[in-house]
Amino acid sequence: MAKKKENVPAKAVESLFNKVSNLIEQARVRVATAMNVAEVYTKYQIGRLIVEDEQKGQYRAEYGKQILLNLSERLISRYEGGWTVDTLKRCRFFYRIYCPQQIGATVLPQSEVLPDFTLSWSHYLVLMRIKNADERRFYEIEATSGNWSVRELQRQYGSSLYERLALSRDKEQIARLSRVGNVVEKPEDIIKNPVTLEFVGLKPDASYSESNLESAIIGKLQEFLLELGKGFLFEARQKRFSFDEDDYYVDLVLYNRLLQCYVLVDLKVDKLTHQDLGQMQMYVNYYDRYVKQDFEKPTIGILLCKEKKDTLVKLTLPEDANIYASAYELYLPDKKLLQAKVKEWVNEFESTNATRTVNSFSQSPIF
Repeated sequence: MAKKKENVPAKAVESLFNKVSNLIEQARVRVATAMNVAEVYTKYQIGRLIVEDEQKGQYRAEYGKQILLNLSERLISRYEGGWTVDTLKRCRFFYRIYCPQQIGATVLPQSEVLPDFTLSWSHYLVLMRIKNADERRFYEIEATSGNWSVRELQRQYGSSLYERLALSRDKEQIARLSRVGNVVEKPEDIIKNPVTLEFVGLKPDASYSESNLESAIIGKLQEFLLELGKGFLFEARQKRFSFDEDDYYVDLVLYNRLLQCYVLVDLKVDKLTHQDLGQMQMYVNYYDRYVKQDFEKPTIGILLCKEKKDTLVKLTLPEDANIYASAYELYLPDKKLLQAKVKEWVNEFESTNATRTVNSFSQSPIF
């Protein structure tokens, strides 16, 4: 007599399937990551060998192109496509960028310490085009910590993230960006000026309402949160709260898990007014007094507006207000213009500090 087949609980099967699937997916990610890193290190070492070969004699400069062509042909013959002359030149350029301390040496050491590569070769093809070493290091750190895709890296670089963050910081903090990236420790660390919203698809010269802008942002919520920065979570749109029989609505309610606080966002399609600032102050006060829990940090208010004046913000709000105004753009900013502003700002900062140092020295008593 055949043994009766027992019914296996569907939940148990589903649970086991999910656990096994997760293991397989994690293994695939690890294998893909290992392959990506191996490719990067291989091309770095190929670049090193080419540079070493070129430094052995002057004749390499004359016949260098022919040598790379011959090398490319033999590699393609053995390993098939991919090893073009352009690829070999990129390997050489990659080595020269990421091993700057060795450039100019007569003979490169065999026991060279390898850099710590964390991204794919496609990422480094983007990074290699960034001439400023500090800026390049910043994007490498952010792409690694944020797990950026190549497309996201291209978008953040195209939107001048480094320059926009730099313009909201002092000189010491600008230098820190290239060492550790954008570390979120205080409310000011999440502010960019301008905020770039080119992905929402609205035309800068078109007429649109705050409701249109809000709907466009919600439709591209993932891109919007990435643009705002690290640690943002979406909670609600048009969040209503009431007191004294009146209703009020916050355009967007977010939460930042790194700062452990609510972030209220109001959208303004015209220039910022003192009434807008007062309204946001009321929103922030309400959340701090009736919504925020004891372990959470004070609520942050952000006004995204088409036009703002810093003087108006300073005169309207108390100095310790946790409210920030930032202009938004519906197109990618002019990178060269922002780079020039950063350079001008740093020079002005250094000049001011130098003047203060001289004045302080001249006023010091002589013993």
